[in-house]
Amino acid sequence: MSAVLQAPTLAQAVIGQAHRVKALQAPAHAPEWKQMLEELGFVAGEHVAVLARALPGADPLVVRIGQSTFALRRAEAECVELEGAASGGPSGAAHA
Repeated sequence: MSAVLQAPTLAQAVIGQAHRVKALQAPAHAPEWKQMLEELGFVAGEHVAVLARALPGADPLVVRIGQSTFALRRAEAECVELEGAASGGPSGAAHA
């Protein structure tokens, strides 16, 4: 059994918490999502935060990337991997 941990994604982010984009992983059924997200500014190292989630169902999400604000479907937000936990400093390891 593998002990590989999956990176947190934008869809899992706490509202208002600052993060940085680590990488994009488009699903096999929609490989074009990676390019679409990159064109919107979702590139490694960019600051990103979830501002709100729609009710009911928390889909779509309102996200800020750099100085732009977008609505993303939760499935699209799952493609955006985040660096660490971001709440505890550069490595995200301060809070266990």
